Amino acid sequence: MAIFKKYRMDKTAFSIQTFEEADGAMRDYSNHTFRERLHIYWHLTSIAYKFDLNTPPQMDKTVFGMRKHQS
Repeated sequence: MAIFKKYRMDKTAFSIQTFEEADGAMRDYSNHTFRERLHIYWHLTSIAYKFDLNTPPQMDKTVFGMRKHQS
């Protein structure tokens, strides 16, 4: 029989807002340059996947293979 842990939602992390307040709270990146938006994207990706910005993970190229189709 599986034992389930009881998880509780942290209600202090968020606040109740109207749709207008939530829309106004969103960040607008349209005034940033493409390079700045790319840096922000890369920074958020590094946080989500827990890797260092200076040493990003490398793709394991041994997993894939290529060959020509035989006619």
